[in-house]
Amino acid sequence: MGLRLVAMAFLAAMFALGKVVGTRGVHLGELLFYRQALALPIIVAWVALTDGLPSVRTNRLGIHVSRTALGLTGMALNFGSYMLLPLTEATTIGFTMPIFATLLSALLLREATGPHRWAAILSGFVGILIMIRPDSAHFPPLGLAVALSAAVMTACISLLLRDLGRTEKAGVIVFWFTALSIPPLGLLMLFVGQAHDPLTWALLAGVGITGGCAQLCMTGSLRCAPVSVVLPMDYSTIIWSTMLGLIIWGEWPIGTTWIGAMLIIASGLYIAWREHARARRFASA
Repeated sequence: MGLRLVAMAFLAAMFALGKVVGTRGVHLGELLFYRQALALPIIVAWVALTDGLPSVRTNRLGIHVSRTALGLTGMALNFGSYMLLPLTEATTIGFTMPIFATLLSALLLREATGPHRWAAILSGFVGILIMIRPDSAHFPPLGLAVALSAAVMTACISLLLRDLGRTEKAGVIVFWFTALSIPPLGLLMLFVGQAHDPLTWALLAGVGITGGCAQLCMTGSLRCAPVSVVLPMDYSTIIWSTMLGLIIWGEWPIGTTWIGAMLIIASGLYIAWREHARARRFASA
């Protein structure tokens, strides 16, 4: 739980730094490249010190390539949502991922979804409507579209990771995602790469370092405890995002944001609890 809390602090810092460098003229493609390139040495060192570098051998390279394509798309959308929306609001919309994952599991994988989880899904969507207030100009429409698209894409990635996790360790998945993303992002850098001042370089380094540390802490938390135990800690991100938004930009969420956030978080936690209870029933059957 402690590792997961630290991971969420790093994650909030990464997105806050990404938002800052976006205002300093850094292209989104550059941001993604440095996020991955600077995180790779940290991840390689961690794998070497834990399971050893030979552990990254895989027989499912094609699935890792698919995960990388989806992951880069999701990362671009996530960073884009933080650039377009206030930190707390972007974070809260990101919490709809379990809602979309459950919905996609029911519609695409035909997984059994009882009335309790459907009620949780409905509650989550009500929370979204309350938070974004469709009659209000508080949120840029493009920012909302990007943030919701990011949540849907992250939900799709979670379904793929569920399958990949049956045969691959978490460290292997993180390593291949980071390593495979470098070549296409490096090619993109030929078109979008540019020089920056020392402070911007330092901020970009911070994005990569905090992102790599967040991945390692999240992976480490799953080595120490089940998903059902550590997942509720993810919602601490809203605390860090609110603090950073207030300190850096003077942002404070409006009342409807808090009401909607509570419904979305309650929905996500209930879905996680139902998944845990369902898994225990199958394990004991």
